[in-house]
Amino acid sequence: MIGRTHWRKSSYSEGGDGNTCVEIAEIGGLVAIRDSKAPFRGTLTVPVDSFTALLQSLRATTS
Repeated sequence: MIGRTHWRKSSYSEGGDGNTCVEIAEIGGLVAIRDSKAPFRGTLTVPVDSFTALLQSLRATTS
């Protein structure tokens, strides 16, 4: 199922030294996260609500 999933690259992946390439994909009620340079090494999968809370927390600490 993950092999046919539409992966989106982070908008921050192009900056810096190029070692921050992260992709995400929504699969049902989950968000899958992987390293775009090594996509077959595995994924981290979390509930959408947890991923949303993580992003909100990160945005709050950088504002």
